[in-house]
Amino acid sequence: MSVTWTDLAVGTSIGERSVEITRADLVRYAGASGDFNPIHWNEDVARSVELPGVIAHGMFTMGTAVQLVVDWIGNPAAVVDYQVRFTKPVPVPGAADGPGAVLQVSGVVGSLDEDNQIARIDLTVSLDGTRVLAKSQAQVKVW
Repeated sequence: MSVTWTDLAVGTSIGERSVEITRADLVRYAGASGDFNPIHWNEDVARSVELPGVIAHGMFTMGTAVQLVVDWIGNPAAVVDYQVRFTKPVPVPGAADGPGAVLQVSGVVGSLDEDNQIARIDLTVSLDGTRVLAKSQAQVKVW
């Protein structure tokens, strides 16, 4: 889909999706990012620091959420700013090849800056009905 400025209005949905995160995803992300903190792969360590179990990397969760915006606009370079506030960890149950956590991600146009043709996309990111990211907002340049 090719998004144009005239297509946009505040409150318009850009879509929604469910994204499953597995322990295998966390292992792959650890290798790609270099973040081998054991709270992301070792159940005993995660529980020893009072987490509910192994949790997803914050940056992995953040990246998973913004993919909705990238797919909607069709160009990753159009995302000129992206910020979130982490509110809850994302526990990922199961073995490396088992079922994982399912994030619900939806987005709406939150505001429009006509002078610069920048749309603010507000994302809602939740797990089991609880928001895990707050103030999740992407600034998108619409050509």
